[in-house]
Amino acid sequence: MKIVAFIFARGGSKGLPGKNIRLLGGKPLIAWSIELALSVDRIDRVIVSTDSDEIAEISRRQGAEVPFIRPAELASDESAEWLAWRHGLEYLKENTGSLPEVMVSVPATAPLRLAVDIENCLDEYEKGSVDVVITVTDAHRNPFFNMVKSNLDGTYGLVIAQPLVVERRQDAPRVYDMTTVCYVANSKFVMTHNSIFEGRVKAVHIPIERAIDIDTLLDFQIAEALLLKKGGK
Repeated sequence: MKIVAFIFARGGSKGLPGKNIRLLGGKPLIAWSIELALSVDRIDRVIVSTDSDEIAEISRRQGAEVPFIRPAELASDESAEWLAWRHGLEYLKENTGSLPEVMVSVPATAPLRLAVDIENCLDEYEKGSVDVVITVTDAHRNPFFNMVKSNLDGTYGLVIAQPLVVERRQDAPRVYDMTTVCYVANSKFVMTHNSIFEGRVKAVHIPIERAIDIDTLLDFQIAEALLLKKGGK
């Protein structure tokens, strides 16, 4: 089974400018994802998709392939990453003559994942009857219990109201936060559908300490603190 890993990393970031090449533990943030993807034996190629020449150069030095520069229209704040997934797969089809059976997205913003997290996602995919495998972690809030929305009259109510009021968090339906640790997808599904949840989706649970998603300076500082706790620089 041919498996290609992609790391999709835009040059622009409003939440934390330059985050993908900001140093974490002495190396660029994107390096953590590249090194980990390269360490997974089942992955045949590791490709970085970016619109930034600087990210491209750093990625090549870290051992990833950067065979193309992503078009600007696929790298704006408004661009759906799903279209960047398709763009990467289209490049492979045009240049190798076929699609890989499986694509793995290893986002640069989750540097504390472990190789076993990717391996577990691949294992779940290989069980069959699935189009996409996502990663999840326990949610801190629950829309059936303690998440509220504003109403048109200025009052507030539960995001999801039930006929019976849930008095205890433990009695609410269990919900999860999606993480950016890893996505495993059937390439043909990506090319013929418009979103993850149009297909059959399964999930792998990730401990919260490995599920940090860096979008802001605070996220970055939390990642630094967790890395120090693990014995990193």
